[in-house]
Amino acid sequence: MGKHKPDDEKNKKKKWGAIVPAATRTAATRTLQGRDHPERMPLTPSWVGRVPYLKPGAYADGMPLHQVQYLCCKLILRPNRFVSRESLFEFGKVLREPAKEHGVKFSKEGFESQPVKIREVLFIDTEDFRLYNNAFILRRRIPYKDGFPIGDPEIVFKFRHPDIQLCAETDVRPHILGDHRVKFKCQAMPLKEKLGGVRLLFSHNVQFLRSAIGMGKENVGDMDQIIDLLPALARVRKEPKEKIQLVSNTIIEEVLQDIGTLDFGDCVVCKANVAIWRTRGEHRPLIGEFAYQFKVKDRDLLSKEAMRRAEAFFVDLQYSAEDYIALNCTKTATVYRLLGNPPKSHE
Repeated sequence: MGKHKPDDEKNKKKKWGAIVPAATRTAATRTLQGRDHPERMPLTPSWVGRVPYLKPGAYADGMPLHQVQYLCCKLILRPNRFVSRESLFEFGKVLREPAKEHGVKFSKEGFESQPVKIREVLFIDTEDFRLYNNAFILRRRIPYKDGFPIGDPEIVFKFRHPDIQLCAETDVRPHILGDHRVKFKCQAMPLKEKLGGVRLLFSHNVQFLRSAIGMGKENVGDMDQIIDLLPALARVRKEPKEKIQLVSNTIIEEVLQDIGTLDFGDCVVCKANVAIWRTRGEHRPLIGEFAYQFKVKDRDLLSKEAMRRAEAFFVDLQYSAEDYIALNCTKTATVYRLLGNPPKSHE
């Protein structure tokens, strides 16, 4: 994502593109704010200009802070319309108008033959949701194929917060014998209270296979062993020998379908998918999500025009999909609220 740059006027113009002045916005963008749609709020400042460079720093072992590598756009959806594989593809129709309006190419060619993906997901936390209340998320995922689990279960640990510097400085790396993969994402979502804007969350993730943990560290109910595995969690421990447990006593079944590709121009192309989370066993639908993300190798080389096009598309898509959208929630938050005890998260 590039090296640290001083926060001078020159670099302000380079932070994933500058905020677009009202006088230079396209007619389509102004339509969102003008007479044709008087109920629509003005656009929030561009995410392109709101993602600052990190202050220089290093982790305890001397390694430099991780840089943001992905831009991920998400719409949280009500699940009631997703009743079949075909209904997941049906959401693609919602994309057509905003894509055409903003010069984004949406193609589903070759995707209708791709199989749906099934994963089992569960979350663990303390009884008082201390991990989630402190912006940590710890979950296990198992992929399924033809009704059977395949491969090793995967552990996903993340710190998700609106403060990019705090996210970067939280070292999520595990103490394990095997390999791990770190992903640092900037997540764009609608505002909590209304359509037509963008809020940002930063997600510092690490993923590793359960087999990489090694012997003696597989008791997921023992907080001391979890902290030994993931030292960043030491900040939430109150006393020795604490226990952690399955969140909401619920195992989630995730049904995910890639529905096509989005091409924003200047080689900014990514897959788009629709997913639904439901309880395992009862198949009670909980929440849905439309998402797409692209990897950023060097933020200074990322096309400003493509980013502006991506933002205009994302904002317009909120109105196009308003019959689907669920505001002020995330998939994780929905699981935590199942038993009527909502946590106080940073999301």
